[in-house]
Formats: sequence, C-alpha cells, structure tokens
Amino acid sequence: MKSKEPSGAGILIAVEGLDGSGKSTQAHLLVQWLRALGAPVHHTEWNSSPMVKSATKEGKKNQRLVPETFHYIHAADFADRWERQIQPLLAVGGVVICDRYKFTAMARDGARGINKERIEMTYSFARDPDLTLYFEVDPEVSLSRIMKGRPNLKYYESGMDMGWTDDPIESYKKLQGRMREIYGKIADSGRMVKIDSNLGIAEIQKNVRKIISDSIDLSNVTLIEADDRRAEIHHYDDSTRMRYISPEGYTVLRHGVDED
Repeated sequence: MKSKEPSGAGILIAVEGLDGSGKSTQAHLLVQWLRALGAPVHHTEWNSSPMVKSATKEGKKNQRLVPETFHYIHAADFADRWERQIQPLLAVGGVVICDRYKFTAMARDGARGINKERIEMTYSFARDPDLTLYFEVDPEVSLSRIMKGRPNLKYYESGMDMGWTDDPIESYKKLQGRMREIYGKIADSGRMVKIDSNLGIAEIQKNVRKIISDSIDLSNVTLIEADDRRAEIHHYDDSTRMRYISPEGYTVLRHGVDED
C-alpha cells in the first residue's frame, strides 16, 4: 500500500465494523497513539449530536423508528457533527477519528431495505475518509462479545423492528449477517481496509498502526507542543477511561449513549 497525501486539509480516518467487533476500543487506542505523537486529534462517534440525540432516544424508547425515519434521523445527526466537529477540524489541518462513518448507514439502512443509491445521495455532502478501517468479525463472535455483562439485546440492535422473527437472537444474527455482507462489498470495492478482528487487542492495534503508517503521510501534520501534548493526553485519559476500557476490551461503556 502506497503512502498518500490526505485529500484536502487535515486527515480523516474512520473505523467501521459490526457491534462487538472491537472497533471502538481500537479507535480509542489509535487516538491515544496519535496524541502521543503530538497530532491534533478529534474523536467523534456515531449518533452523538446533542441536537439530535434526544429525538433519537425518544423514538427508540417508543419504538417509533421505521427504516425511513432511522435513515434520516441518523443522517441529521451525522450532518450536524460534520458541520460542527469534523469539517472545522479538517479545515485547520487536524486529524479526525470517526467511530463509525457513513458506511454504517450503508450497512444498517441497507440491511433494512433502504436503496444504496439513496443512502449515497443522502450522505453525498461528506467525502470519503482518507482511510477507513473495517474490523471484520463473524456475527456469532460479535454476539458473544456484546452479550457479556448484560441480560438481553436491545430492540433496534437486534433488528426486531423488521419483524423477521420473534426471537431476538435469530433476528440479531439475520441483521448482522446482512450488514456483514454489505460491509464486505464496500471493502472489496476498495473504500475500506479489512482488519481481522478475531485477534488479540494488542495485535490488532499493531496492525492498525502499520496500516496507517503505510497509507497516510503524517509528516505534514503540525504537531502540538510537548507541554500542551502532555496536558491533553492526561485530560483525554481521565475523561474517557470509564467509557472505553472493559475486561475484554470490547464491551464499551458510553455514558448512556445508545449507538444502535
């Protein structure tokens, strides 16, 4: 893989994968690594816009989100984060790590029957990242990981809104299987780089860093001064430790943010 210049100002890196793929843990470790190098990094997550979160939460609570509304409410969330978080950081030469990007919509909405061309059009305002890492894992493995520490699957997480079956486990496997197929096609088209997420956390992170070093030129990034760098890393660790670190490294705590 040849090293390349970022497309436009700043560097945009996205991580994608099924629930339980370990992508959030790897994104966290990636941010820490880049901060240690002195890069100005911003980390942003799917379904986290303050403007949209309350509406999404209410819709899920009352089970009112059908595939069409799911598609547009997540697009609104992404558009708000694009305008307020992602694009401004890229414009000043920063590095943005996105825990899920528009490919999540392609997989989740596509698995629920939304046409691929419609999804592409809805998200056409956002360019493809300079690099997208796809953490590939089998649905059975992802299920075993996310079920550790909690009694059951959530309604939308398991795809129960689609009415495929009355069994949440079977519904989850069907939804995740469809998503995995879509992710695989996107990766095969060259828009994402596959990473084996069945390995150990440290080995996966080693592979992540090698891919980034081989494919992204970080030499043009203006580094943060050493004193400011230490203060920023300390603040980041204190504010995120309880959100990301679990015994397995895959069950991620998010201060109540429902990622589904």
